Amino acid sequence: MNDLQVSGVVKAYGQGATVLDGLDLTVPGGSLAAVLGPSGCGKTTLLRVIAGFLRADGGTVTVAGRALAGPRVHLPPERRRIGMVPQEGALFPHLSVARNIAFGLTGTHRKERGRRVDEMLDLVGLAGYGDRMPHELSGGQQQRVALARALAPEPDLVLLDEPFSALDSGLRGTVRAEVRAVLKASGATALLVTHDQQEALSTADVVAVLRDGRVAQCAAPDELYGRPADPWVAAFVGDAVFVTGTAEKNTATTSLGRIPLAAVPPGLREGLVLLRPEQLRLTDPASATAQATVTDVRFFGHDSMVTVAVDGQDEPIDIRTPGPLQVRPGGRVGLQVTGEATLHASRPRP
Repeated sequence: MNDLQVSGVVKAYGQGATVLDGLDLTVPGGSLAAVLGPSGCGKTTLLRVIAGFLRADGGTVTVAGRALAGPRVHLPPERRRIGMVPQEGALFPHLSVARNIAFGLTGTHRKERGRRVDEMLDLVGLAGYGDRMPHELSGGQQQRVALARALAPEPDLVLLDEPFSALDSGLRGTVRAEVRAVLKASGATALLVTHDQQEALSTADVVAVLRDGRVAQCAAPDELYGRPADPWVAAFVGDAVFVTGTAEKNTATTSLGRIPLAAVPPGLREGLVLLRPEQLRLTDPASATAQATVTDVRFFGHDSMVTVAVDGQDEPIDIRTPGPLQVRPGGRVGLQVTGEATLHASRPRP
């Protein structure tokens, strides 16, 4: 399989500006991985090192067991068997769709080249579009052509550099799903770089969160969201509710009542109990173990976010509930916790 293995990669710009600091990352063959992180964490630098546009200062990069970068090794981009899907597609405006897709098939017999282009058009759902020019396509169609161009030479790895950032929000979700389906159908190993948490969680098989030039956690989306490695990761990949608690076996005593714990770090008895806003339910305050006062309500259509001040707790917390609500600021509510929480030692750092 075409596994991607990044081991101990270091990259610095100038004196003291280390961007990648011994980064390790493994992407199993045939998987779609997302690299997620705040601005300046090294996402784009990692992509460019893997592609061969930048030379690593240390560490190794291998794909399908073939060394692309390492001590005394630096294959140029054209020899790495890597397909690239940049932002906004970057199609050649003077070439037809078919000729754009065929661009990387140099040295291929004309008949075979035409067959491969037709195969790629079928794969991305654009059969019959070969004679059209890029300006005649929608933004989503252009991205699919860019993906077809990247897949046409049958690369060992496909790199996607925030390929949906230029699309409007209504189109973005549809194109993401289409691109994921195409990659799965092709069996390609792919790495998606994005700053969008929802995009990473909904699209990828595994998500790597970068912090200060290293991978803070790499896991399946549900594990990353449900069992983050630390409070910083928890707060970065989604809305988080933190309450102090004392653990006893597999439960924690908090201002919200006793909460079951999915995991307790060895030796940790007191710390921060992490919940997600959708794990909290509004109930009748007379029958609830925790009471609160509503301080704010924000309606988003599909759900609402309710901020409450919990009796006996200094900091307000957020609760995500489906649809519109009858509660208003100043109203009294009860709180009920559903599901399991995780216990952590300290608050997320900035």
